Amino acid sequence: MPEITSIAQTTPAYWLSVVIGLIIGLVFFMFGMNVMSGNLEKMSGGKLERTLKKATTNPFVSILLGAAITIAVQSSSATTVMMVGLVNSGLMTMSQTLYVIYGANIGTTFTSWILSMSGIESNNIGILMLKPENFAPVLALIGTVMVMMSKKDQRKSIGTILIGFAILIYGMELMDMGVSPLSELEEFKSLLTRYSNPLILLLISTIFTGVIQSSAATIGIVQTFAMNGVITNYMAIPLVMGANIGTCVTSMLSSIGTNRNAKRVVVLHFAMNLIGTVVWLPAFMLFNSFLSDQSAIYTFLHADESSSAFAVAVVHSIFNVLTAALLLPFGKQMEKLACLVVRDKEEATEEKKGLFLDERLLNSPSVAVSECNHASINMCGLAYHNVLMSLKLLEKFDEKKIEPMRDVEHQLDDAEDKLGTYLVQLSSRALSEKDSQVVSKMLHAIGNFERLGDHALNLKDCAVEMHEKGLSFTDEAKKELAVLTAAIREILEITNRAYSENDITMARQVEPLEQVIDGLISKIRAGHVRRLRNGECSIEMGFVLADMLTNFERVSDHCSNVAVAVIEVEHNTFDTHHYLQDIKRTDVDFQHAYANYKEKYTLA
Repeated sequence: MPEITSIAQTTPAYWLSVVIGLIIGLVFFMFGMNVMSGNLEKMSGGKLERTLKKATTNPFVSILLGAAITIAVQSSSATTVMMVGLVNSGLMTMSQTLYVIYGANIGTTFTSWILSMSGIESNNIGILMLKPENFAPVLALIGTVMVMMSKKDQRKSIGTILIGFAILIYGMELMDMGVSPLSELEEFKSLLTRYSNPLILLLISTIFTGVIQSSAATIGIVQTFAMNGVITNYMAIPLVMGANIGTCVTSMLSSIGTNRNAKRVVVLHFAMNLIGTVVWLPAFMLFNSFLSDQSAIYTFLHADESSSAFAVAVVHSIFNVLTAALLLPFGKQMEKLACLVVRDKEEATEEKKGLFLDERLLNSPSVAVSECNHASINMCGLAYHNVLMSLKLLEKFDEKKIEPMRDVEHQLDDAEDKLGTYLVQLSSRALSEKDSQVVSKMLHAIGNFERLGDHALNLKDCAVEMHEKGLSFTDEAKKELAVLTAAIREILEITNRAYSENDITMARQVEPLEQVIDGLISKIRAGHVRRLRNGECSIEMGFVLADMLTNFERVSDHCSNVAVAVIEVEHNTFDTHHYLQDIKRTDVDFQHAYANYKEKYTLA
């Protein structure tokens, strides 16, 4: 290809090839980044959500957490959107997110440091292998082998991450190939110099980043231009600042339709980057104006081909660290600014009723799975509470407890409907094997929690009927029911602990007790028939007892179903019938537990 030294010598085909090269490189870069980010998050499981919730008002702890999470998912936008979703769901407060955002902005510079190694120059093979474009093909090969040969989901995710990184580096190489010819065009450099006003460069970078919604991609392009000597350090600084402002567009779009606190998180994100730019860009320009044209610093900033990928990474890190340091003492003022921009409305119109899981969290599946798990554990607790309340009503009637029980039942119905729909959506996302198992467990369990709530209301109706009609059991029936309700309380307690703590050992205790409860119910029914024949019990009480026993039996059945879901998630199978048949025939621990419960709950 002949050397081109003037824009006039270029053809439309030449410029088309340059633009296409840049676009294709950008596409590969962003695709590789997305593959890496998605699989890194997938591997993290619920760790991301647990880490975010450790964020406190301690600035340094929260900054470190924000940086760590962003490095883990390779995207400050993903971290911010995650926080918007958590705040919108009421799972985090606005004040918890402020310093996490500072950390996220610092953590996102990690990508630029990796890319800066492309500028390494040496004749030493060992040092040259540190360049991403040299070791990326090796990582791609390893990743491909892992994806094709590994059976474990985690290893496949690691392989996919390696492939994603290689694609990202290949994208950088394509952009470099597209940009490198421009370094030969003196008139192109003159054109850039003519429009090298920091404010213009800031605006261009902000708009471009807002359109592609990736500050990492913008910084990657800036580093590519720097490596080819197309831009100076003086030009790189406002371009980096603009990338930080432009990346706020992603969180702004994610806040559409959220509550006021979630919108305030976005304001904090935008305000941080804007204030940092407003303070440091004029400071930089003022400092530059006092420099002598002959000074070393002025030469470093303005000399042609003086910038590098390393210099861009340094600028990126320094800007975010200085901005965090500048705003660190003004946490309360930043919160007040966010509240001033997004004003309070009447609470009645702002409160969300019942369970709310933000669909934005679906973009962070591991976080969504963890939050759904918390919601299902809450359902388990509500169901447990309501059945216990119904047992207390049967023992001692209290009309004041009826309305709260109805409220809990409405919560269970609402949660079952919303959580079930959300889990179906979540199951279609890219989940790790463990997360997929947890989703399956929840889908099997939440229907049982809702049905437990229904049976609690049925038992409440029995208590109401007995109270209104002045009915009572015989002394013998009361003793038998006391034994049965004690067993019901224990199976509820075991089930609640097994599900809430994901305790497999505890879950294995449920089925033996369920079998004992079935035996107790059969004996109580037989005893009632005997008393009825002897004229010791009325037919009307018989109807009430029959209803109670049916609901007790269903309660123990649903406890068994929940326990089996907890156990079977470890085996990645949900063949409940096969599991129950198998343990009853062959499991020694089952037989031992059954014998103990049978001895403990014996009718006189």
